[in-house]
Amino acid sequence: MSDALPETARPPAPLSEKGFYLEEFRGRTVGIAAPASELRGLLELGEVLGELERNGTSVLVLAGNRADLERLQAKPVVGAEVERLEGAVYRGLLDSPRVGLLASSDAAIPALARQVALRLSLRKLVILDPEGGLRRETGVRDSFVDLAELRMLLDGGAPLETARRRELLGEIREALEAGLPACNLCTGAGLHSELFTYAGSGTLFTRERYIDVRRLGIDDYDAACDLIQRGVEEGYLAPRSESEIDEVLAAGFGAFVEGRHLAGIGALLSYPGDRSGEVASLYTLTRFVGEGVGAHLVRHALARAGEQGLRYVFACTTSEGVASFFERQGFGRVPRERVAAEKWRAYDPERLLRVQCLRRDL
Repeated sequence: MSDALPETARPPAPLSEKGFYLEEFRGRTVGIAAPASELRGLLELGEVLGELERNGTSVLVLAGNRADLERLQAKPVVGAEVERLEGAVYRGLLDSPRVGLLASSDAAIPALARQVALRLSLRKLVILDPEGGLRRETGVRDSFVDLAELRMLLDGGAPLETARRRELLGEIREALEAGLPACNLCTGAGLHSELFTYAGSGTLFTRERYIDVRRLGIDDYDAACDLIQRGVEEGYLAPRSESEIDEVLAAGFGAFVEGRHLAGIGALLSYPGDRSGEVASLYTLTRFVGEGVGAHLVRHALARAGEQGLRYVFACTTSEGVASFFERQGFGRVPRERVAAEKWRAYDPERLLRVQCLRRDL
């Protein structure tokens, strides 16, 4: 088990992480709000704006200094608090894919970002902040937080956050409660990674967490193959031949966040002679570690095994971390003789010396 997601591209090129997100942003308008500290001397921001522009994505840049907006070629510059903001922004976007929104000060940016996003019904708002995304007490970044979790965090006093940050998080909560679908919080230097990579660099806030596990379709196969390859390269998954990958795809299922973001995959391979099934190629996208995606996939595999009348389900891994994960899902460690003998035909001898088997009776 481990982590990964789809790659999008335009035929015939293979899918890429950046391509996946560019496809999502194409034809839409993205809002980016930033204090001066995250704008000045930052070449990365101009590069991101250029990539979005070439992609057919319009960008609204909200800042507290007109010179910063002009340097980024975010013209025309419109006052963020004008009475008829909607019309002013619309006319600006007719002439330029980048429009600047001028805030009265950096301190006013969080509240104005919320107001602008809601007035214009943006589907994506990005707030740049020198402290980046949220982090837990252990120092681990919270890469994905839904509205219910954000409410609990703020109601609990957000102990790791300063008063300024709690105010910022409060604005994000209000925006989500009022209908904003998603908001990213990251540093200016991490913007490219946050927008265009699966791992991200900050925190993605959403109104709801949708994790739907379903069978993979033909349009998901590129993404699934990418995940399998990643898992092999990282040592989590055993190398598979083309025919073996075909078997995994045919029996594969995926965990989709918000109905379309593939956050993880798995497969249930049946061994009819032994009336057993193997949870194979279980791999989840790094961004969603800690979000329960792996557990959702295992529960789906167990449900399918029950429907097929199997006696037990097993998994094989060379990773101690993965083995511990399966134990938390109710599997027990067993010698390899206690799983389907067919599993070991033509199995890599070197990997066989290190493999651990886990079994759960049904």
